[in-house]
Formats: sequence, C-alpha cells, structure tokens
Amino acid sequence: MPAARESLLDAADTALARRPWPAVRMVDVAAAAGVSRQTLYNEFGSKDGLARALVRRAADDYLAGVDRALGTSPDARDRLTAAAEWTTDLARENALVRALLTGCWNERMPAPARAAVPSVSAVPAQRRADGPLPSPGDLVTIVRDRALAALAGPGARRTGPDTADLARSCELAVRLALSCVAAPPGDGGVADLVRGALHHSPL
Repeated sequence: MPAARESLLDAADTALARRPWPAVRMVDVAAAAGVSRQTLYNEFGSKDGLARALVRRAADDYLAGVDRALGTSPDARDRLTAAAEWTTDLARENALVRALLTGCWNERMPAPARAAVPSVSAVPAQRRADGPLPSPGDLVTIVRDRALAALAGPGARRTGPDTADLARSCELAVRLALSCVAAPPGDGGVADLVRGALHHSPL
C-alpha cells in the first residue's frame, strides 16, 4: 500500500514539525493520513518502526537529491558544488537530514538505533527501514562514492593516482558541506568554499 505509506509518513513529518516526537501519537498520525490505525500498524509495526521509516526516507531523499545535483553540469567542480549546496540547503530545511548528517539528535526528534532491528514485517519497505540506518560517516562515504562514479563516468579509464586524487576531491567537497551544516558560512556560502578548495584539484 505505497500511497497509504507515503501519506502516513507525510502525516508523521507534519506532526513532528508541530510537537516533539514523544508527543506524536499514532492515532493522530493515522487520522491525519485518513487511514485506520490498523493500517498504520500494518505498515510500520510500531512507533519505533515509523521512526525508522521516517529516518530512512529522509536519508533516501537526501541521496536522491545528491544524485540529481551531480547530473546538473558537464563541469566537475560545478557538479560537486551543486551537491554541496544541496546538502546544506536540505539540512537547513529538514531537521532529520541535519541530524543524519551531523549525528546530533535531540529529544524532539525520533532517534532510532542505527543498528538493524529484527524485522517481522511483510512490507518490503519496512524490512528495509528495519535494516541498518546510515551514520554521518556512512553518508560521507556513500556521497563520495556516488560523486566519484558520476565524475569518472561509465567508460572512464581513471586508475591509480588519478582515481585516488578524484576521490579525495569528492570527499573534500562532502566534508566542506558538512562543516557548513554544523557552522553556516557567511557571504558566498558553501559554493565559494567548495570552488576555492577545488581550484587546484585535478578534476
């Protein structure tokens, strides 16, 4: 029931914007989504299952945006800059993404354990949500590797030092973006920082 699941996740997101996670009630989430409470439990199993699904969706949405940003330009520096800007912009707007990227969770937010939990769900999306959730370090690695794959291209013949240098440039852009999430920059923002840092990179 993908449509109901997305409606429930949207309703939970809206509830979370209005009150702390401990005060979000499953019955209210179901009512806001226009489905029965039983449907909610069938989809997520429990409130912790709903929390895991919210966090997994936030991570997936972030990474999908990274992929889009990496396809915005033929210029490698522009692509890494776009991914860095997406990172800082989304983290500013979405508290769950900010927590995923920084590891800083507070009492207002769902903070499910990163380790996988035993899943008895018949719903494939929930079984995935019950799997391990990414840490900030995991996300750095995932984004670096996606950037490397996007810049190297499917038929690229970069090897040895070339690939290592490109990987370092990709990771530098990601880590600069994360530093800007934690401590927002002044004029010029993350774009100027990333372009400046990559000015002498072998891209």
